[in-house]
Amino acid sequence: MADKRDLLILGGGLVGMTLALAAARKGISSHVIDRADPAELTAEGFDGRASAISTASWNLFSNIGLDSALEPFGCPIASIAVTDGMKPGRIDFQPEAHEGSLGLMFTNRSLRLALFEAAKDEPLISWHARAEVIKRERLEFEVAATLASGERLEAKLMVAAEGRNSPTREDAGISVAKWDYRHRAIIVGLTHEKPHGNVAWEIFYPAGPFALLPLLDAPDGKHRSALVWTVNEKDAAGVLALSDRAFLAEVDKRMHGVFGAIALDGPRSSYPLGFHHTAKITEHRLALVGDAAHGIHPIAGQGLNLGLRDVGALVEVLVEGMRLGLDPADAQSLTRYERWRGLDSFMVAFATDGLTRLFGIPGRLPSAIRRFGMGVVQRTPVLKHWFMDEARGMSGTLPELMRG
Repeated sequence: MADKRDLLILGGGLVGMTLALAAARKGISSHVIDRADPAELTAEGFDGRASAISTASWNLFSNIGLDSALEPFGCPIASIAVTDGMKPGRIDFQPEAHEGSLGLMFTNRSLRLALFEAAKDEPLISWHARAEVIKRERLEFEVAATLASGERLEAKLMVAAEGRNSPTREDAGISVAKWDYRHRAIIVGLTHEKPHGNVAWEIFYPAGPFALLPLLDAPDGKHRSALVWTVNEKDAAGVLALSDRAFLAEVDKRMHGVFGAIALDGPRSSYPLGFHHTAKITEHRLALVGDAAHGIHPIAGQGLNLGLRDVGALVEVLVEGMRLGLDPADAQSLTRYERWRGLDSFMVAFATDGLTRLFGIPGRLPSAIRRFGMGVVQRTPVLKHWFMDEARGMSGTLPELMRG
């Protein structure tokens, strides 16, 4: 007899596996299918990226029981410094003591390890790793995926969580608005002489943002941060080809000595930056989550958090519908998910795209105008708190799993 489950989640990355675990905590079963090998994804040095987990996203992890596994690896973000090329007029976002931090920084490896370990022991999750989907079916009363092995997995609702180039989204014929920023993000870990003080730096240059994100000190006591340096695509190959010494000299020049002497902590990697947003995030017996639905510039570190908000909203909609005896793919439930997430994800995408373009305008006059505006925000507590609530993910209608 086929092992038919409630959800068929295609993609077992950070968003897809969080969805499976959040659903399981509410009694919803799933098949999770992913092409990748978990051992490779969690190997040392596989992925040097780090993610800022907002307050709302941390609430989600806590509410599904991952806080004890993750907490030792998270570095609190006490404040965010935003500056136009390190010129006068910066903004310092620092919450009141009773509001806690602005979020936590984790290496992607730490997040994967915690998620995969929890999924391995969850009976409501049937995890199919290193599996290739060769056929997707969305029928009247069920969905199914046939694997290269010949196995056919059945469920009631298909969820696409495969990332920006989602084949499930393409197979469903959902149109996507997208463009290439012609930028590339260069990712690398740094060790540095001075402590970062739990400050995340967002330094804007005309070529793109230069972000320094605080990480926990290394076991040997070295201070560490993650660098996300955005460069023009035409310059990326040259920057990546620099010797370590020359690369560090370029990085040091843009840091203006805020952390003292620096050294590389791991290999450099890079990926192209683009924008995409789907016309809709649901279809017959199908829902999109995470980058399958929307891909944004990493300028504000909101990409993963946006996907986790999809998770919280989708699980809440499913739970409420199934409590009333509705099918997980009930059209009204999916419409509610579409309305809940469609506007929020579009507004975040629109804002990050606007910031990217605004700070990309070169010249003294645009810089002076930007810094004047930043000075106004710095001196206006109401505006600063609004921006901080947005960064913490605590604005708008929050799913139950993302509340404190």
